[in-house]
Amino acid sequence: MLYVLATPIGNLGDVSLRAIEVLRQVNAIACEDTRRTRILLAAHNIPTPRLVSYREQTEGRMAPRLVEMMLGGSSLALCTNAGYPGISDPGYRLISQAAAEGIAVQVIPGAGAVEVALLTSGLPTSSFTFKGFPPRKPGALHRFFEQEKDLPHTLVFFESPMRIGVTLAAALATLGNRRGAVCMELTKKFERVERGFLLDLAQTFSGVKVKGEVTLVIAGNNPKFLGPGPAAE
Repeated sequence: MLYVLATPIGNLGDVSLRAIEVLRQVNAIACEDTRRTRILLAAHNIPTPRLVSYREQTEGRMAPRLVEMMLGGSSLALCTNAGYPGISDPGYRLISQAAAEGIAVQVIPGAGAVEVALLTSGLPTSSFTFKGFPPRKPGALHRFFEQEKDLPHTLVFFESPMRIGVTLAAALATLGNRRGAVCMELTKKFERVERGFLLDLAQTFSGVKVKGEVTLVIAGNNPKFLGPGPAAE
């Protein structure tokens, strides 16, 4: 059995009772950072089983080994540092290969930055597109937003805390002055959310580096969420 287990995105109290039960019972845990996983286990008095490092850099090599381990009868929990494995974190290859081998895959739900940011933003939730991390090069970043320019769905994506201003400026130039939200340190003690039009948000975060995880939310193509300012390119 492979348990795909969501872990807290900040507040350690957000782990589910079911997740705690699974972590107590499995033979091993494949985790992005064993140190972070040990903190979670210690916080909930969970005896530490075998911990296996499963990072993006080693995913191709480790996935077949872990599949063989499960085929041999072991149960495995897969988790990352925060949120769901496979959602802009390592996990897809192991889940895909386990399913292909007929291994039962069970997702243990929990906190995820995508849903928390979307709901916190105050923007429409009926239809949204999650875009992962945007590219860094200007041309690729422009195309990243150009693909969504005419679509009505709310956009949700992650970004480095050092690139918020650059990315917001690119979104403004490509999408126009839409409403958006910058969600930082979600569920943590210093959670902070800045809402407004992209023109104002881009100015606020120009050259600014913030601490912690960042999720950006931008309204879809709808006049209702378009403010005054420069037109989209």
